[in-house]
Amino acid sequence: MSNFASQIEKSKIEVAEAQAKIAELSGKIETARTKMATGSDISIDIENASLDDVHAHAEMMNANIADLILGLDDVTSGFSKEFDGMRSKTGWESFVGIFSKKRAESMRQERVRMASIDDKLQDLIGKSNVITKLLTDQLDTLQTHKDRVETNLTETLVDREAAVSALESLKAELLAMDPQIIELENKISVEQNAGKRSKLESALADLNGKYNEAAQMEQVKLAESQTLERYIEKGKSWVDSLQNQAATQMVLIKLL
Repeated sequence: MSNFASQIEKSKIEVAEAQAKIAELSGKIETARTKMATGSDISIDIENASLDDVHAHAEMMNANIADLILGLDDVTSGFSKEFDGMRSKTGWESFVGIFSKKRAESMRQERVRMASIDDKLQDLIGKSNVITKLLTDQLDTLQTHKDRVETNLTETLVDREAAVSALESLKAELLAMDPQIIELENKISVEQNAGKRSKLESALADLNGKYNEAAQMEQVKLAESQTLERYIEKGKSWVDSLQNQAATQMVLIKLL
């Protein structure tokens, strides 16, 4: 069982490392969300929030825990056989029973007493409880981070709706100004009166200024919308990953 104990200690370390990696990735996503609220560029932050390392470690951790569960099953199976053997008489006890059933039963009871069943059973239960706690702690961690990321996503979806709405309004505003600009340009081209022409040119300059300002804001909102979309995609991928990891933990818990 010493190898089993060392596997448990290894799994404890792996679970702690997995939880640290999960917290790190969730932290990167949350930091990106905070920076985004200030208008900072978060492209690098989003790209750095890679799932690959988390997935690789989770697979290794779960494989080791699965081995632990299989090992526990082997121990349980061996213990069951040993327990069944204690309930029946050995060949020698059966032979003695031919002459004295009382003596044969006394020998069997003494053998059972010396076998320390309680100690073995408590050890088996203890190891099972340790594995269960590792899995449930990991499941709680996954659920906590899933809830946090989903909260961020809900807020980000609202922000993106606002950005898309603003973008559509700006596009409509630009479309509405196009014919106005053309109309002024046409009037200027045929206007002979210097005073009227000057007023028209001033109006055109003012309208062009508004158009350029709206066009610049359109680019800002377009970039904002695209950034929010990338953030949402990353967040959704992370939520899906956390859900899948949680499902794996539940499967392993059921195996116990």
